[in-house]
Amino acid sequence: MRLLFIEDEPEIQSFVKRSLEEAGYQVHAADDGATALSLAAKHVYDGVIADLNLPDYDGIELIRELRRSGVTAPVLILSARRSVDDRVKGLELGGDDYLTKPFAVAELLARMRNLLRRNAPNEEDVTRLRVADLELDMLKRRATRAGEVLNLSPQEFGLLEYLCRHAGRVVTRSMLLAEVWGMHIQPDTNVVDVHIYRLRGKIDVEGREPLIKTLRGIGYVLKSS
Repeated sequence: MRLLFIEDEPEIQSFVKRSLEEAGYQVHAADDGATALSLAAKHVYDGVIADLNLPDYDGIELIRELRRSGVTAPVLILSARRSVDDRVKGLELGGDDYLTKPFAVAELLARMRNLLRRNAPNEEDVTRLRVADLELDMLKRRATRAGEVLNLSPQEFGLLEYLCRHAGRVVTRSMLLAEVWGMHIQPDTNVVDVHIYRLRGKIDVEGREPLIKTLRGIGYVLKSS
């Protein structure tokens, strides 16, 4: 599971990041809001841990920006602000849990596990992905649309799986390159565009509702109208 950890105090960031990694999480750390938003635009996270006191953003506004950008992962708020009003405001504006400083790392880990467990898909969701009349069987590695089997290459299936898992959310070319092709620095390549074109030719055939939408200059989104 991949977490985004936003904390500007170096000692706290280092200690908590190491503890999370020892617990088995992959952690991307940011020490300001701008870096956090940049990371969120390039990667998909299972959970977010966000401090409210950042040098360039009020943490509440940052959470609001993350939600606006399409981040749906549960957010655990960290803050020295102890008033009930601050907690309520943080939860109302997109946070899922609130932990005040100072805190025990064991409690942070327990709260994060609980949030991730609440948001975990059930077994059916893991083995079958559906968007409109498009269905992916993850066990058989087979894709169908309206019951008709689609002849996809392994790379096309991987691309479609990623789009399905993030259906309704815009994914950028850099996100696809990183998550589907494993390219973490975006090279001058049209590999994404070529594979999207081929995928469209097999999925969005004449007579069927187009599912793969292009947002020019931004990326792609898989959704029904």
